[in-house]
Amino acid sequence: MPAPERDRFDVIPHAQGRVGAHRAENPGMRGWFTLLWATIATVVLIAVGIFAAMFAMGKFGTEAGGPMPSASPSASVSKPALDTSYAVFVLNGTTATGLAASTRDSIVNAGFPAAAVAAADADEQSFPVTTVYYQAPADKRAADALAALIGATKTAQSNVYSNDVVPDQKQLTVVLGLDKAKGTPTAAPTPTR
Repeated sequence: MPAPERDRFDVIPHAQGRVGAHRAENPGMRGWFTLLWATIATVVLIAVGIFAAMFAMGKFGTEAGGPMPSASPSASVSKPALDTSYAVFVLNGTTATGLAASTRDSIVNAGFPAAAVAAADADEQSFPVTTVYYQAPADKRAADALAALIGATKTAQSNVYSNDVVPDQKQLTVVLGLDKAKGTPTAAPTPTR
């Protein structure tokens, strides 16, 4: 058999690299494709981790598989209970006649002993805001309850009023203001006797 004829492809210098129609992938596309799949895998793993953590904390249901119990509103804030162990001194700081006596009657009707509740006119007749005064911080709750009973605008701690009604008994002092007489609150009061 005769030797095949030689053509130009038989003598290829090795330094030139490939010769002919060789098709290869575009190397730039392979990088973007890998980055896209890595991003998708990362997002999926993070989502699965968050879901697993929330499930472990019980955010998706109880151990029995039932729905989570809804948070019930806490008990409504109740008014402080009246403490009838206090003596009460009611002072009318307005020009309205009989205001201290009617307030005294309301307090006695609420359960305070009649002998422990006294009423009188204050030295000042233009007291702006009805206030219940108490002497010690421990008396604030009782003062708040009395204020709620009579519709006082505020409570305040003051040592201006001593035990005027019953000696050696805890005392609350109510100073009726113009807001009680007229129904319009004004500026904050200062204790007067």
